[in-house]
Amino acid sequence: MDGYMEWREECARRRLFPLFNIEFIALQAEDQAAGLRVNDPNNPGRTYVSGKGLACPVILQGEEARQLAAVKAKSNAQVERMCDKLNVHLAAVGESFSLDFRQIAAELTRGSIRERHLATALRLAVDAHSHCDSCKLDHYERIFGQPLKADVGNVAAVENEIRSRLLKAGGAAFVPEDPKAFLPLETVRRIIEAAGGIPTYPFLGDDAKGGFTDFEADLEQAAAILKRRGFRSVEFITTRNTTAVLERYAGYLEDEGFIVTFGSEHNTPAMEPIRLRTRDAEGLSEKLRAINWRGACAVAAHQARLDSPAAGEEWIRKAIGE
Repeated sequence: MDGYMEWREECARRRLFPLFNIEFIALQAEDQAAGLRVNDPNNPGRTYVSGKGLACPVILQGEEARQLAAVKAKSNAQVERMCDKLNVHLAAVGESFSLDFRQIAAELTRGSIRERHLATALRLAVDAHSHCDSCKLDHYERIFGQPLKADVGNVAAVENEIRSRLLKAGGAAFVPEDPKAFLPLETVRRIIEAAGGIPTYPFLGDDAKGGFTDFEADLEQAAAILKRRGFRSVEFITTRNTTAVLERYAGYLEDEGFIVTFGSEHNTPAMEPIRLRTRDAEGLSEKLRAINWRGACAVAAHQARLDSPAAGEEWIRKAIGE
């Protein structure tokens, strides 16, 4: 949320309507005990949760603000330990440089530090200590203990390789996540609502083999459970799904009264298209475009209502260019 004001100002300059969102990882103890995969295909009970249309300026305070700050601190502490282990590894392989965690936090983030920032910092450090591509390759071969597989000029691919080789399980700098960093689903829902947002369940949908998680395989049952848990909004990352599955899931959920929104997965430096597409098509069908438009309008209307009526109308005018 620390980046909301900058996002708002830059969107206004471009006549875009800014939507203020947040993402959590929650833990459902009963689902974990039952071995039920929700929307993390590899970790039973772990549940990604989004908040849509939060208030800007931020209104979160009290117990909910304290809980969010505690989760952020635990998450940052895990990455700081990863940074320490990474520096030990760099020294062990004979590199002359190390990473400064506080500098990474100050220069690459707004205060929430993740492993992706470590990967970026390491790539930048290698660049700074290399005068040519061959020199960069020598650094990566020392650091990895084997040659770099990615094209050294492909920033996103290099950072992904750093993550997979050094920061994931089995890597020299891997540190397991602290279970205390995951709040119960109900607590996450309360924090989102206290921040003015709409609790939203991100559907994983069908994978490349046409499979679904245990929770999502039965769409009607999943929708009923989400309603009982206080969710009336869902989202999909469209490139993960086929058009047929997305139309079936999104159409059913909208008919059941859910706000349905779509998005991309712009969480790496990769220059992915902004235009939404499905796994088997270069764009969205007319049905999906209409669903997404209605969902985006609902979130925008929710945000405008959080603000004063006059301010809400002003933002809408800016967004549509009047």
